[in-house]
Amino acid sequence: MSETSPTLRLRRLGIDTHQEAVIYMHRDCHVCRAEGFSALARIRVTAGGTSIIATLNHITGDLLAPGEAGLSETAWTRLGAPEGADIAVNHPPPLDSLSLVRGKVYGQRLADGAFAAIMDDVVAGRYSDIQLSSYITACAARGLDTEEIIGLTRAMVAVGKRLDWGATPIVDKHCVGGLPGNRTTPIIVAIVTACGLTMPKTSSRAITSPAGTADTMETLAPVSLDLNAMRRVVEQQGGCVVWGGAVNLSPADDTLIRVERVLELDSEGQLVASVLSKKAAAGSTHLVIDLPVGPTAKVRSQANADSLGAHLLAVAAALGLDTRLVRSDGLQPVGRGIGPALEARDVLAVLQGTPDAPADLKTRSVTLAGALLELGGGAREGAGVGMAAAVLADGRAWRKFQDICEAQGGMRTPPRSSHRRAILAERGGLVANIDNRRLAKAAKLAGAPDARAAGLDLHAPLGARIETGAALFTLHAETRGELDYALAYVASHPPIIDIGDI
Repeated sequence: MSETSPTLRLRRLGIDTHQEAVIYMHRDCHVCRAEGFSALARIRVTAGGTSIIATLNHITGDLLAPGEAGLSETAWTRLGAPEGADIAVNHPPPLDSLSLVRGKVYGQRLADGAFAAIMDDVVAGRYSDIQLSSYITACAARGLDTEEIIGLTRAMVAVGKRLDWGATPIVDKHCVGGLPGNRTTPIIVAIVTACGLTMPKTSSRAITSPAGTADTMETLAPVSLDLNAMRRVVEQQGGCVVWGGAVNLSPADDTLIRVERVLELDSEGQLVASVLSKKAAAGSTHLVIDLPVGPTAKVRSQANADSLGAHLLAVAAALGLDTRLVRSDGLQPVGRGIGPALEARDVLAVLQGTPDAPADLKTRSVTLAGALLELGGGAREGAGVGMAAAVLADGRAWRKFQDICEAQGGMRTPPRSSHRRAILAERGGLVANIDNRRLAKAAKLAGAPDARAAGLDLHAPLGARIETGAALFTLHAETRGELDYALAYVASHPPIIDIGDI
């Protein structure tokens, strides 16, 4: 600890700021006055040889004395100092990579070295949420060309761990998102591993959707496995479904996703880098990507699909990933449930082969699993779908899924919501259109994905004949306030589901 750095007594305040490191100091603190620390300033905090960068919040009441400082839980964990320790606080070194971000704001291209510097600082926690927002917005507004996306992807891989399974093929599947309920991954992992392929699946939590694969899988089994635990599961079962953030694969991506989720931004360049950096870091060699296309999906047109697909294939080739794209219908949600536990219920129904299992979720899962079996050499060309369907029908996929869940820490029963309300049709007719984005927003306002049982059940797919007063969808919430919040949104906007004449 520097002798010239002013010190304060550390207190733990128990404040959850998610992943942002925050330091709290009294406005009348002598250090604040001497150093000129204003609210929202970036502060270097040092204790016992460990330093972190945190954002300053001022306290005006008696929560802290002028000679004390408190840390948010994230900052506390990163610093690792005990209660009552002396900490040194001072101005951090200049954040040189921020000038590169400013250059992007004004339309300059970012070279590989620029992305490396930015990602190093992002992972080190040197960027505040405001600065992260500026980077994400600049890349979304100005766009990234193919070479920039390759540079970003490589930089994101370089700042995290990278797995080597010592064998090939290592297969993987990803959906670009934007389609509620499209929870095919757990089913596909069960099918292809039952067929003998290796699929160590690392998945993200939700960015702008009501559930990510990791959120849904977490209602069925633990997903926050470290690298050693993940390897053990894969060695035993040939595959897994775990949260990528827990195994430190492309950790910059998890930091960026947290801010993207708040901004509701998921730009093409960042999307490609996000997907492929995690695949490369996970040691994948063969990848199938699902591209749902529809006017209210993430990919809204065939032209958008062409652009995104070209970038995905070019960057994948640069990283040595053998990749196949599968375009799919993005006009409506897949399955019935939207939200972690509700989507998990649909996954179980397909794996167990129950009579009420969503046919569209089953068909899509089999199609993608078939493509992956063919790409990874588990089936000859043209035979993958038949093999996948057979493994699902005879129960091998369901048995494999149970084994994977047990290996990850034990199978769970998804929670059920305590508050529900059906949204009824104001007129009869045929379902003509479903707004995926607004349906997803209603599910999020009901509490998904943080409230695992929250979301909605869709009762009226495209083309369905609906009578006046019939249920179109049912909102699920864990609290009355969240249910009312979602109901107010639905009531104050045009219908999410359009009913046409018969």
